[in-house]
Amino acid sequence: MILKPIKTLKVYEQIVDQISQQIAQSHLKPGDRLPSERELVERFKVSRASIREALSALVMMGLVEVRSGEGTYIRRVNAESVVTPLAWMLVIEKNTDLELYESRKIIEVQTAGLAAERANIDDLNDMSEALEIMRKDLKLHQLGEEADHNFHYAIAKSAHNKILFRLMTTLSDTLRKSLKSNRSKLFEHEDSPQKLFNEHFNIYEAIKNRDVESAQKMMLDHLVGVENNLRKYIVNDSK
Repeated sequence: MILKPIKTLKVYEQIVDQISQQIAQSHLKPGDRLPSERELVERFKVSRASIREALSALVMMGLVEVRSGEGTYIRRVNAESVVTPLAWMLVIEKNTDLELYESRKIIEVQTAGLAAERANIDDLNDMSEALEIMRKDLKLHQLGEEADHNFHYAIAKSAHNKILFRLMTTLSDTLRKSLKSNRSKLFEHEDSPQKLFNEHFNIYEAIKNRDVESAQKMMLDHLVGVENNLRKYIVNDSK
């Protein structure tokens, strides 16, 4: 039997949870107006500060919008509102590097396959430009995290899937930070920079050659390798 630790929710989190459930169960629908702050205070029996915290969180999650002088309304679900809660979570959660790479394996492997099917000449040029910058950074013994980010971003764009692209855009800020810290660790090994460049180049070649299976395999091998190396550093740092 697997049991999870009991988590004590803050007051505003409980309010967010209740309103989210009402939306999920269609008791609250797009365009519906929420009760006023005063009414919510009376119904939930909480402070106005807790209500305001909850409403701010719901706005950040993309579930509601505040219309000046009118009130707070339930938003219509679209690609943005699907991924905005993820953006909010990434802001407040810490130490998620390994979870980020687990998520990337799910998202980017399939994205690489779609890119091999759908990438146009402009998409391939964007990938090629990122690789060229990566090559120059390698010669100058620089980390090249910006070119790394641009390469993966170009692949996400070339999949021509709005939801996947929004997900990668949402992950990008966290991805930028982790790329810099993780690449500095990986570069401690003399052969790692060239190996990482080769892996990116092989992914590009597979996409350019419309080889879906190879593109997916190359991306998976790349992400697994980086994740395994990162895991070693996290284990060592925790000792």
